[in-house]
Amino acid sequence: MRNAERRMTRIKMPWFYILSFTWGGILSCMGLLVSFVMIITGHRPKKWGYCWYFEIGRKNWGGCEWGPVFLKDKHEGEHIKNHEFGHGIQNCFLGPFMIFLVSAPSSIRYWYRRIKTRLGKPLKTAYDDIWFEGQATRLGTEKMQKIRAEHREGRRKR
Repeated sequence: MRNAERRMTRIKMPWFYILSFTWGGILSCMGLLVSFVMIITGHRPKKWGYCWYFEIGRKNWGGCEWGPVFLKDKHEGEHIKNHEFGHGIQNCFLGPFMIFLVSAPSSIRYWYRRIKTRLGKPLKTAYDDIWFEGQATRLGTEKMQKIRAEHREGRRKR
């Protein structure tokens, strides 16, 4: 993990939300709208790290992030939750540039890879090989390890 990424994983919960709803407000407001629709349609939010997420039953599509909110495939595990949490951290630091630097390229890349796979063509790179996807996975995984360690420390002090 690079030094800049290490610094990004030092973000604490209050700053995550402050940055999410100020500097990263565009995606975060979209996330609130998505949350509202999901709750109205009977889905219940779950917490992962500092993010809230909803599970949708479709298989093998991964997830989609909007600031501190993400949707994920019911069948995906911890890896995708860490990855989407990492995109939430990226949103705090990239702010309004997140849409152009990460979200749109990620969506285009996802659909390109999905179509290529459905056509039976091999993929030449791993999903995390492009910088923003690899960084999201590293950030989310590292921050979740830190959060779990903090919880263990808190329990020991009681």
